[in-house]
Amino acid sequence: MSRRIRVVLAVAAVLLVVVPAAQAAQKKQYYVSLGDSYAVGYQGDVKRPTHNGFADQLVPLAKKKGYNFSLVNLGCGGADTTSMLQRHGCPAGALAPGASDYPNNETQVQAAVAFIKKHRAQMGLVTISIGGNDVDTCIPKPDPLTCVATNMKVAVTNLKSIVRQVRKAGGKSLKIVGTTYPDVVLGAWVHQDVFGTNAFNLATSSLTSFDKYINPGLRRAYKSGHAKFVDVTTATGAFGRFDTTTLAPYGTIPTPVATVCKLTFFCQFLDIHMRTPGYAIISKLIVGTLPKRA
Repeated sequence: MSRRIRVVLAVAAVLLVVVPAAQAAQKKQYYVSLGDSYAVGYQGDVKRPTHNGFADQLVPLAKKKGYNFSLVNLGCGGADTTSMLQRHGCPAGALAPGASDYPNNETQVQAAVAFIKKHRAQMGLVTISIGGNDVDTCIPKPDPLTCVATNMKVAVTNLKSIVRQVRKAGGKSLKIVGTTYPDVVLGAWVHQDVFGTNAFNLATSSLTSFDKYINPGLRRAYKSGHAKFVDVTTATGAFGRFDTTTLAPYGTIPTPVATVCKLTFFCQFLDIHMRTPGYAIISKLIVGTLPKRA
């Protein structure tokens, strides 16, 4: 056998290994988004779910790391940890754009578990955004910290059940990522017209809520189901130094407040949802937990 033939055969053998591996890396997988209005990309300017949320932005971003995801969005605007487990169906206006209601009048968790079991071999990722609506009723309370601490006990118990059911349905290798939220209540700083003299206290106490109750609780719940947790609160600058910056039309305000004004609709509309660049931060955090594929 000539040297030229041996080289050709060697190259062919390498290609037989490389090509299937590359094809496998690009194989279509399902990405299931679960949770609340953040999961369905709700935006406060148009007041409806959109394709600008982190779930939709995640798909092309993950493709750069070798993942070929097909998004199945089962989120439901207004959901909390209790409704995910107990409420059957989701109102049409709360579903992700183009999504259908849960089959057989199932709960969100039942629909997710059924889908994941049916497509277990094709599952690539599940994200969960939940917990905000469990505590948002605490904002106007005289003692919001006590309210948050109490509500998070229930939320953590519920979320542990949710994550464990998803884990059992998808198996040990399924990638599950849970998120937290930006501290939108920092925006109360610029709304003394609404919150009065309590505006500054409300803004600063919200940091304590996230640092002491919300994020540690969510982290524990996701860990119980061997899921990753991404800290959106820190990534959106909530715990940064309270030096000042200027932001129109609010004047000179603390930098963390200015950041939440830029990334969410709270300062403009008293709406807790993120703008498109804000959702982009969440998608980048989630994709950052995925190992790069060949």
